[in-house]
Amino acid sequence: MEDMTALALARSWRPKTFSQLVGQDHVVKALTHALDQGRLHHAWLFTGTRGVGKTTIARIMAKALNCTGEDGQGKMTSEPCGKCPACLEIDAGRFVDYIEMDAASNRGVDDIAALLEKAAYAPSNGRYKVYMIDEVHMLTNHAFNAMLKTLEEPPEHVKFILATTDPQKIPVTILSRCLQFNLKQMPVPLIVEHLEKVLAAEKVDYEVNALRVLAKAAQGSMRDALSLTDQSIAYAAGKVTEESVRGMLGTLDDAYLIRILDCLIAKDGASLLAISNEMGERSMSFSLALQDLSSLLQKIASAQVVPESVLDDWPEAGEIRRLATQLSKEEAQLFYQITITSRPDLSLAPDEQTGFSMTLLRMLAFRPGGGGGGATAPSAPPVASARPTSAPSTAPAAKVSAPSSTPAPATKAAVAPPAMKVAAAPTAAVASPADRPDWHTLMRQLPVKGMVQQLAFQTELQDWMDSAAGVKATIVTPMPQLASDASIGRLADALTAHFGKPVKIVIGKGEVEGKTVAKVDAQIHQEKRMNAEQMIAADPFIQQLQKEFGATVVGGSVKPL
Repeated sequence: MEDMTALALARSWRPKTFSQLVGQDHVVKALTHALDQGRLHHAWLFTGTRGVGKTTIARIMAKALNCTGEDGQGKMTSEPCGKCPACLEIDAGRFVDYIEMDAASNRGVDDIAALLEKAAYAPSNGRYKVYMIDEVHMLTNHAFNAMLKTLEEPPEHVKFILATTDPQKIPVTILSRCLQFNLKQMPVPLIVEHLEKVLAAEKVDYEVNALRVLAKAAQGSMRDALSLTDQSIAYAAGKVTEESVRGMLGTLDDAYLIRILDCLIAKDGASLLAISNEMGERSMSFSLALQDLSSLLQKIASAQVVPESVLDDWPEAGEIRRLATQLSKEEAQLFYQITITSRPDLSLAPDEQTGFSMTLLRMLAFRPGGGGGGATAPSAPPVASARPTSAPSTAPAAKVSAPSSTPAPATKAAVAPPAMKVAAAPTAAVASPADRPDWHTLMRQLPVKGMVQQLAFQTELQDWMDSAAGVKATIVTPMPQLASDASIGRLADALTAHFGKPVKIVIGKGEVEGKTVAKVDAQIHQEKRMNAEQMIAADPFIQQLQKEFGATVVGGSVKPL
C-alpha cells in the first residue's frame, strides 16, 4: 500500500547545516568562526520572532558540537556531516544528549532543578550535553534564580542554548551570562527567492507574484511562508497563482487599491461604496485591505519625495508613478494617516465592511482643499456684535477643536472661519487729560510685570490730584490682597517715570464700579467667544459634518485667536 503521508514543507525543508540557513548570515558567521577556532562559550541566547530559525540553529549547533564524521573519528566542526549517529539521531529528535525543553509548559523551579541535577552527569553518547530551553522568558523568577550559578559556571561537558521571542522579559542577570544573537526577520525578496527554490524542487508550478503575496503575508517568518505555501498548493490543486493565493488569504488585489485611489482622486463616492460592497461579496479581509492600502500610500509618498525608490520589478510600479503625480503630497500623507488610524476602529464598527466604508468616506470628506462633493468649505458671514459700538474693532479668526469622533489628521479640513466683528472695549469717562488720565490706557502702557501688573489691571481710578509738587492718585481695587506696600511702591515708581514727577498712590475706600482693566478684558473676551460660537454653529460646513458624521463641537473648544 502506497504511503500517502508527507512532511510539511516547513519540516522537510528545515536547514540541516549552516550553509542551508537563509537570512541569518551574521549569526552563522559568528558561530562558524567560534567552532572552527575552538573558542566556544558555554551559553548562547537566540532572540527573534517566530519562524526565523532559533530552534533550527540550536539543532545545527548540537550536531556541530557532537559530530564524529562518517568514519567516527571526526572532531567538533562547523560543517556537520549529517551521516554519523549523532547527526542522524539529532535530526530524528532522539539523541539522548540533546535535550529540548519547552519553558512555556516547564516553567517552575522544580523543572529547572531536575534539569540542572541531570546536567552534572557526563554525556552518554555525545561529546557535549546540549540543553535547549525554548521560550525561556516564560520561566518564573525562582526558576531563573535557580539556574544562575549553573548557567555562569556549568560543567565542561554542558552547553546551554536559550531561545525567546521576548528578550525584554529575561532578567539582566541571565542576559549577562550568555552570548546574545538577535535573529533578523526575513525580507520579502529573500523569502520569494527561497520559495522559488522549494517549489522548483517540489515540481510545483507557480507565479512569482503569488510568491510575493505569500512572502508579504508571512511577515518576516520563513516557517510561516512555507506553511502558507503548503496551504496554497492544496488550495490551488495545481499551479500556485496570484488569484488563488489572494482568494485563500482574503487579501486585496492591487487593482482594487488602484481603483480606490482613482475614485478618491475623482471624488466619486458612489464608486467607493460599490468597491466596498464588491469586496464584502468576495469575503475579503477589510483589515488587510487597510494594511495593503497604507502600504501602497507609503510607496506613493516615497515616490513623490524620492522617485528612484520605486523599483521597476514591482508589478504596480507604473501605477505608483502615475498616482504619485495625481495625488498631492498632503493628500498622500492624510490618506495614509486615516488608513492606519482606522484599522483599530474596525472592531468598534457595526461590522468590518461598515467601518471600511466609513474610512473611505472619511478620506473623501476630509480631502485637503475640498469636501466629499469636491466643494471647499463655505465661508460664514460675519456675526454682528451684540452691542452697538461707535468704532468696532476686528478680532482674529476663531478656531475650533476637531470633533472627537473624527481622526486627528482630518482636523485640517475644518478651515477656520473668517474674521468676526466684536465690540470695542468700553472706556471710562475721561475728563481733561491734565486733570484725569485715561486709567485703562495708562495701566496697559506701564512697563510692569508679575504681581505689579496684576495690581494695575485690578484697580480703578477714584481721584487724581495734580499739583506742582506732584500727583496724588487715589485708587480702589476689588482684590486688596494684591495691594502690598512693595507692589504699590513699584506701581508708583512706574507712574513717576511715566509723568516725570513724583506720584503717590493711596488706596481709597469704596466699591469698584466694575471698570477695572481685567473686567473689561473679560467682558470683551466673553463677547468674542459668544460671537465665535454663534458663527461656528451657523457655518454650513460644520452643520454638514454634524449631519453626516454625527459630529459635535466640544464645549468650550471654540476660542477666538
